[in-house]
Formats: sequence, structure tokens, C-alpha cells
Amino acid sequence: MPTTMILTALGTDRPGLTAALADAVTEAGGNWLESQLGRLGGKYVGAVLVEIGEGDVARLEAALAAIDPATLAVTLAPTAPHHPPAGHHLSLELVGADRPGIVREVTSVLAGLGVNIESLETAAEPGSWSGELLFRARAELLVPDGVDPDAVSTALEAISGEIMADITLSPGG
Repeated sequence: MPTTMILTALGTDRPGLTAALADAVTEAGGNWLESQLGRLGGKYVGAVLVEIGEGDVARLEAALAAIDPATLAVTLAPTAPHHPPAGHHLSLELVGADRPGIVREVTSVLAGLGVNIESLETAAEPGSWSGELLFRARAELLVPDGVDPDAVSTALEAISGEIMADITLSPGG
């Protein structure tokens, strides 16, 4: 019977790491379902959702361990039972002057409302006019049933002046 596992990888970035992970999954009889991979702080980082036969997990672990243990740390963890959450989706976009605490302020507001962050991408980059760092964030949110999306918008607007950022919410999906 197939099971799903989450594979995480962190290591020195070099060409061919994603191919090596894909080879290990395929050679162990697994199927690569979803992934988020990239370069972060000069390192190769990522997560992959893999479907594999329960009897093939040890083969996958061995294949992954053989890739490059000196420079690549790989872990496997079983997934939790999947129960689709109830609620409605919103997309959040934030742009503002970079400063410490922006992520904490926004995520604290969301957590206080019971909003789940399903995905979050952030970046700090030089502004086109001033050259000062701009902080950008994109998130997909799941607002629980019983929480009005307008309440999320109002709560984020209340901190937008404090954190000096423009925050936009739109229907997600």
C-alpha cells in the first residue's frame, strides 16, 4: 500500500541536486508529487511530497543518503492524515520598507484570528527609486468559517501604518 512522505533537503547548492533527488525517488519506486525547491541564503533548500510503497521506504532512505552526505542533509517524515480544512481562501500581498519585525507583526495578527498560512514567500530587495530595501511578501491564507474576511482586512489595515507597508487582500483559490 502506498504511503506519502515529506522529503526535506538542505545543503550546498550545486547543479544536479534536484536531478539526484529525483533519481533516488524513482529508483526506490517512488512518485514525486509536489515540491518547493530553491536557493536560499546560498544554500539549496526544499521539500518534496513523495508517494512510495511502505516496503520501499528503506530503499528510498538509502538512495537519499548516498547522494552527497557531506554537503546535503536529507530527511524523510511521514505525512499526517489529510483532512481538508474548512474555510475560505484569501491571497495576501505586502510591500513596504524592510525592517525587523514585519513578519512577526503580520503573522501575529493572522494567528490571533485563527487564520492559517498555507504558503508564504518573502523577499527583501533594493527599491527601484531609492535603493533602500523593500520587503515583499505573498501568502495564501485559509480563513476559518466564522471569521469574516473583512475582519482580517481590518486587522491588517490597523498595523499597516505601524509597519509602513501596503497590504492587499484578494479572494484566493
